Amino acid sequence: MDTDQLINTLAADNAHRSRPVGLVLALALLAAAPVSILMFVAELGVRPDVMTAMHNPFFDLKFAVTLALAAAAIAVSLHLSRPEASLRGFVWLLAIPAGLLVAGISGEMMMPQRLPMMTRLVGHNSKVCMTAVPLLSLPLLAASLIGLRHGAPTRPALEGALAGLLSAGLAATLYASHCTDDSPLFVATWYSIGAALVTAIGALAGSRVLRF
Repeated sequence: MDTDQLINTLAADNAHRSRPVGLVLALALLAAAPVSILMFVAELGVRPDVMTAMHNPFFDLKFAVTLALAAAAIAVSLHLSRPEASLRGFVWLLAIPAGLLVAGISGEMMMPQRLPMMTRLVGHNSKVCMTAVPLLSLPLLAASLIGLRHGAPTRPALEGALAGLLSAGLAATLYASHCTDDSPLFVATWYSIGAALVTAIGALAGSRVLRF
């Protein structure tokens, strides 16, 4: 085998082995999503008044926040999957869901309130929320870590934390269709606690699984 043929063979072999991290992550999440959905349907299910709730802007805001969190975490995690990447120019994406929540809370504060602030903050499903979001996140977190292993992150704990954030965002989107507490104060408190727990688990797992 001459040198040119050897080079071509090695290049073809390398191209065959390396797949884009984004593609692998998407496939892994698609494989894990049915597991989380099955868990959701079996234990929780969609709230019975969902058609009426869709006319409530605060119900819709929950999905905007959770999907923005998942999308931002995916974008940042894919960026950091390259060894030369830095957070500069990307970390602001993670402020988008927080900004949506602040806008929602401000809007709610300007409306005539029928319930006290603490009642809206505590809600009726805080314990369920703190349990459901982490549990629904677990299959998605495992899939995220598998997908991101195809990259070469130099900050594995941070990358794992982002995997936890994106998993929590997707799981919280599922849970939001069950949750009857629509106040942005409730979302900012209890959804955030659930997401923080998954983020911590992701950081711990990522520091080992994603070490390059």
